[in-house]
Amino acid sequence: MIEGDRIIKINIEEEMKSAYIDYSMSVIVSRALPDVRDGLKPVHRRVLFGMNELGIASNKPYKKSARIVGEVLGKYHPHGDSSVYFAMVRMAQPWSMRYPLVDGQGNFGSVDGDSPAAMRYTEARLDRLAEEALLDIDKDTVDFQLNFDDTLKEPTVLPTRIPLLLVNGTSGIAVGMATNMPPHNLSDVVDAISAYVDDPEIDMDALIDIVKAPDFPTGGSIYGYQGVRESYQTGRGRVVMRAKSDVETESNGREKIVITEIPYLVNKAELIMKIADLVNDKKIEGISNVNDESDRDGMRIVIDLKRDAIANVVLNHLYKYTALQTSFGVNNIALVKGRPQLLNLKGLISNFVEHRHDVVTRRTKYELDQAEKRAHILEGLIIASDNIDEVIKIIRAAQTPDEARENLINRFELTDIQARAIVEMRLRQLTGLEQGKLRSEYEALMKEIARLKDILEHVHLRMEIIKNELQDVKARYNEGRRTEIVYSSEEFNPEDFYADDEMIITISHLGYVKRTPLTEFKTQNRGGVGSKGSSTRDEDFIEHIYPASMHNTLLFFTQKGRCFWLKVYEIPEGNKNSKGRAIQNLLNIDPDDNVKAFIRVKRLGEDPEHANSHYIIMGTKKGVIKKSLLADYARPRQNGVIAIKIKEDDELISARLTNGSNEILMATRSGRAIRFNESIVRSIGRTGQGVRGITLASKQDEVVGMVCVKNMDEDILVVSEKGFGKRSKIEDYRVTNRGGKGVKTMRITEKTGDLIAIKSVTDDNDLMIINRSGITIRLSVSNVRTTGRATQGVRFINLDKKHDEIASVTKVLTERIEDQLLETGSSDIIEPDNSSTEENSEN
Repeated sequence: MIEGDRIIKINIEEEMKSAYIDYSMSVIVSRALPDVRDGLKPVHRRVLFGMNELGIASNKPYKKSARIVGEVLGKYHPHGDSSVYFAMVRMAQPWSMRYPLVDGQGNFGSVDGDSPAAMRYTEARLDRLAEEALLDIDKDTVDFQLNFDDTLKEPTVLPTRIPLLLVNGTSGIAVGMATNMPPHNLSDVVDAISAYVDDPEIDMDALIDIVKAPDFPTGGSIYGYQGVRESYQTGRGRVVMRAKSDVETESNGREKIVITEIPYLVNKAELIMKIADLVNDKKIEGISNVNDESDRDGMRIVIDLKRDAIANVVLNHLYKYTALQTSFGVNNIALVKGRPQLLNLKGLISNFVEHRHDVVTRRTKYELDQAEKRAHILEGLIIASDNIDEVIKIIRAAQTPDEARENLINRFELTDIQARAIVEMRLRQLTGLEQGKLRSEYEALMKEIARLKDILEHVHLRMEIIKNELQDVKARYNEGRRTEIVYSSEEFNPEDFYADDEMIITISHLGYVKRTPLTEFKTQNRGGVGSKGSSTRDEDFIEHIYPASMHNTLLFFTQKGRCFWLKVYEIPEGNKNSKGRAIQNLLNIDPDDNVKAFIRVKRLGEDPEHANSHYIIMGTKKGVIKKSLLADYARPRQNGVIAIKIKEDDELISARLTNGSNEILMATRSGRAIRFNESIVRSIGRTGQGVRGITLASKQDEVVGMVCVKNMDEDILVVSEKGFGKRSKIEDYRVTNRGGKGVKTMRITEKTGDLIAIKSVTDDNDLMIINRSGITIRLSVSNVRTTGRATQGVRFINLDKKHDEIASVTKVLTERIEDQLLETGSSDIIEPDNSSTEENSEN
């Protein structure tokens, strides 16, 4: 150890903690977070101040960006040149800043994500708006601090007249916190601040009504208002942004989607590439080509559609899978008196007004001081002009200027400042005209001094100045909104736009749905209905047909256990001969998911008593059963909700609406069935997994169907793969506890094949049986006699091919009932329990 060296032992844990806290505070205060007063981070403030010191005003010639970066780097911001340059570049990009603060000349990048040219090639100067932020900085309006080497002074904040934090927003990631603020329309913000100045007790709702919503530089639309309102009230929220699009039809009848505005901060080139990748991967169907036709006149992305594609369906898929719809996570954290703080809308406005009040007060004091100094000099000059002969005599008699000053001070009781001004007075001020100007200037100054003192004495005058200056800024820089506000279905009642007319809903076996006004059927003769009011494919048929009003709701349940909602008015309207629209295209369900069941509800969310006294029973192919309150599904969501938690090797097969006391039957491929009352199944939450309904005979066994019996007059019908089936009384199935192995519902042999379906039927039903070979056969249930539970049953159909089997069995209404339903629109025909207001159906 060298003599004189000294080693200080410290606790490494304490040293690291102290060093990290220092680093964190440095990042928070000096780099990543904006000041709530001027809305700028240190680097942006230094760039603007440096440009102002260079004299690069908006009406002066441009200067090389490298010159500006060097000025800021060498004097105020000792960090990397790229950090300074890119900060300046962003302030010049009209797609990044709602109101750019730098006027750039040259390549400053593009909305496609292109990098700007090197700073030696580009030029810049201050934008007119930035001059408003720097106005009065030379009037002692803000505090200055020493720069990094203590040789110069820089402002700690700018005296901005414009609420930059609100109009331009900001983003930044500090240590342990981040900020993300959206831009706003200047006119809206000025009006809100003026309203706050008039009434500091103004409530949040009144401010929100004025500001309305963020206004992004790239336009687009804000989809849904709840997140906007939440961000204004709390300082945190999620604003959903969508591109602005139109559907154009070409001369050949083909449609194309034209995107003219995209969400804020979305890279256009990457967006187009993402769309192309989704089309190539066949994740989005219906698109034939994507072109970028943008030019200097504006943005134009053209998406050509295939001939049979539906524009709205394709657009919804684009919203779901691409950045055509994205969200802006609002997090209003800014530095308030040097400390990070989460601020709501009123907090942001009040802090800006407080800053402007401080600026106006300091500016007024500075102007008053300058006016009083000038008035003091004018008083001396006026005394001299009144005694000009004697003043000249005293000055001529003096040997030196200092002696002349001393003699003037003694003779006329002047101050040193006044005496100096008299000695330095020019000869032209001795003329009569100049003497008159001195008196006029003095009188004007005295009035100005009185006005300035009045301002300093009365707060309301200072507030009036703040408001007037803001309104002046608004008048000179006012622009209309670029971003539209689209209220989602959750925030207004679209039912107000649709009369509650009666409709006929038809759903085909392959999942095509449509609504047709009941009046269209009532004008037809009974024989004119045709094939159930719809033209379907040869292998398709109408599986469900029933009346509903426009305000009814359909709940769709998928095999993955999700629930989706559709109002009847959201179902595409079609005439009695149209095919309808595929359900898959109306719901935001995964491509590998399928609708397995649906429930019609008349008063969803309107009748809490009804929703809390009815249940949804769900069954899976692995024998799980779940019971949930209907009230759990009373709040629709666009992307659906989890109705039941499904295991990886399981899937939902059925969902039924019950009143809490119905009989449940579950049947398996091995030919066994279990019957129990639903009252023994405990109701659980919507995301629960359920309980065991039936125990399977083997790992290969699975549930083929679940029946919910409301009317004990119904029979139980089962069908096997090889075309055998039978009809039994429900009383033949004894009531047991859930979870058992059940009783034999059909004697399964090699001749019959495994069980394929179980249905509750009456004589008013027909069976539609589809073979794997694609043949569809319609059988009348009334022709099937009732037999015992454990018998083999009778052959329903003869399978022509050796390896042919039954693929599915569907229960439909008889043609007579269907025709009668179409003529009358009466729900009594299909609802045995007339007290019920819902109709259950399964695919």
